[in-house]
Amino acid sequence: MTNKIKNTPSPEGIAAAARAATKSRTLPPVMSWNPPFCGDLDIRIARNGTWFYLGTPIGRFELVKLFSSILKIEDGKYFLVTPVEKVGIQVDDAPFIAVDFNEVITQGEKALKFETHVGDRVVASHENPIRVERDAITDEPAPYIHIRNGLDALIDRKTFYRLIDIGQHRNHENEDWFGIISASTFFPIIKSEELENSI
Repeated sequence: MTNKIKNTPSPEGIAAAARAATKSRTLPPVMSWNPPFCGDLDIRIARNGTWFYLGTPIGRFELVKLFSSILKIEDGKYFLVTPVEKVGIQVDDAPFIAVDFNEVITQGEKALKFETHVGDRVVASHENPIRVERDAITDEPAPYIHIRNGLDALIDRKTFYRLIDIGQHRNHENEDWFGIISASTFFPIIKSEELENSI
């Protein structure tokens, strides 16, 4: 136990290394960093997007935003990565929360541009799809959008309701679905028949 604590970097050390490796306002090239694994750090991202360290919320937005920029997922596990170290963290659901979207024109097409709780902005498209998972017991929908490099954002309730307001019925894989269109891509949410039966 003592060795693990000694060998595991601190959040302050990870933050310092991340700042040193980030020379511009662009996101760090974490996909090209493959440092050795240095153990797990007691950091958890709750389902509502709150970051905790040792069970206490991290109150500094700048620190949370910095940590979110060095997130990496490998084989379903989440890590904070710098050029020299990699530590495991816990993520309850998705590491980001999509808190808003705007309708924009990109490459001459109408599209939906989402923003996360830490300031990431991404257009829903074939490369960054929207998907909806349903709870096996409650059938409650859980909508997500891909942000980058396998990392997703859970779309919050108010934003999801706004999406529903602009949804459309389309034929998808030879079935009628209700869903969202962005950047000429249709993202199915629920079968039209199921939606009609639930009203």
